[in-house]
Amino acid sequence: MEKPPSSPGALTPSHKNTRPNTKRTGELSKAGAPFLRVLGEGVGDRTHPNTKRTGELSEAAFLLKASSQGFGVAKPWGDSERYDFILDSGCRRWRVQLKCTAALRARGYDVQPIYAIYGRGKVVYSAEDIDVLVAHIIPVDAWYVLPIEVFAPSRSLRFYPDIECRRARWEQYREAWSLLRTHPQCKGLHDWRQCYRRGIEEETKPPPEA
Repeated sequence: MEKPPSSPGALTPSHKNTRPNTKRTGELSKAGAPFLRVLGEGVGDRTHPNTKRTGELSEAAFLLKASSQGFGVAKPWGDSERYDFILDSGCRRWRVQLKCTAALRARGYDVQPIYAIYGRGKVVYSAEDIDVLVAHIIPVDAWYVLPIEVFAPSRSLRFYPDIECRRARWEQYREAWSLLRTHPQCKGLHDWRQCYRRGIEEETKPPPEA
């Protein structure tokens, strides 16, 4: 019987490195410094939360998290694009929209995958706008990696990290960074499990005899 990957966020063999990258280590240290400093201060005033500071905190945390997972991370110039980051997996690049929340309501955390357009009001993200939505639940530092195909056209997503709930729909996507490490031969995200296993098999098979 085929053995599934140990965890959705596990690194594939191609990301393993027996020699530490000291330059990347320094970059991660610099990225993590402002995140840890702001985290220690708390996310603004509890009675009047600073939403801009909360977003900045989450972006700093995402930079550290994605880099530590082995992805190349870039941020588009300005704020005209629908996505916040570009992740390079080595096989392809992903347009990532980051959403965060620190507010617990009715035992869950709500994220709205929408944006505003003048004259049209609030619009739901589509495959023309982004490839992936990453939801960051700040109080528990939980990350959910959702391909656009699995949630569009929903206007609201509800998460229950470490909270008992019978309808915790998105828990299978928690720390699912492997979704972004699809094999080059894969046509889409729908068969990501098969792609993940195919990549493992090709990386671990013995070299051909001379």
